[in-house]
Amino acid sequence: MQHMQLYTGLLSMSLCLGVTEVRAASTHEHQHAHEHTMPQQSSPAVARPKATHDHSHMQHQSEHVAPAPLSTTSSESLRDPHAAADGFAPNVLGHNDMHEHALATVIADRLESVTAQEATYLTYDWQASYGYTFDKLLLRAEGQIAAGQFQEARNELLWSHAISAFWDTQLGVRYDSGKGTDRSWLAMGIQGLAPYWIYVEATFYVNTQGRTAFRLETEYDLLITQKLILQPRVELNFYSSADASRAITSGLSNVEAGLRLRYEILREIAPYVGLEWAGRLGANTREFQEQNPASDEYRLVAGVHFWY
Repeated sequence: MQHMQLYTGLLSMSLCLGVTEVRAASTHEHQHAHEHTMPQQSSPAVARPKATHDHSHMQHQSEHVAPAPLSTTSSESLRDPHAAADGFAPNVLGHNDMHEHALATVIADRLESVTAQEATYLTYDWQASYGYTFDKLLLRAEGQIAAGQFQEARNELLWSHAISAFWDTQLGVRYDSGKGTDRSWLAMGIQGLAPYWIYVEATFYVNTQGRTAFRLETEYDLLITQKLILQPRVELNFYSSADASRAITSGLSNVEAGLRLRYEILREIAPYVGLEWAGRLGANTREFQEQNPASDEYRLVAGVHFWY
């Protein structure tokens, strides 16, 4: 019995030792596998200083860079012919960078029959141009024809140069013929559209006899409908010296003011009717009244306006 108990105890101890060795081996293998799968941790290193950025240079640059302005459209840029060209200017110093073609136009502003108190006659007012956008040759003529003869004729040959989107400067000559003494003038002026689309011709004249003159004409198209247009018109003529042979007085010599109602059959042609008053100021001398009995008068007009 004692031997059996001793044998049983030795067997139990052997089993306990075997289990202990198996657990130890399993623990060692698990640690070994863990060392190969996990990254090695380095030994405590010396603390590195945090990376910093030097903003002083950037701040210095920002002080010299202005913020981009907001995009706005001003009234000046709308009237500037080069506003959308990004600095590109065609036809500089006579060189045509855009290979622009010359254009010819004819505008008959008034070609009308006039019925006045003492006579019926034809009045014309037209201009023709040939050239480019910025520079062109302009021929301008206005006058009266009665009984097949020119009574008053003003002819101007001008060089026109655009200084803005709506204004041209003009330089040239004027020649008066017909009734009275023929006279030649040097002409300089402007032509274009004032604010509110008022058409303006303003020209100063001087001749070799020392005479000077100034002419101002304004027109405005008032659209009643897209085709029916009412046009007020005013013309003023100033002279430094009187000329009885041509019914001219010194100062404000004559005024024409009228209304014309036209209907545009096409954009290029429009018949019209109207009423006009014409007056000659300072016409109170006997010589002037003998040669020009009508110092002021009302006129019925009917004509056609066209262009091409």
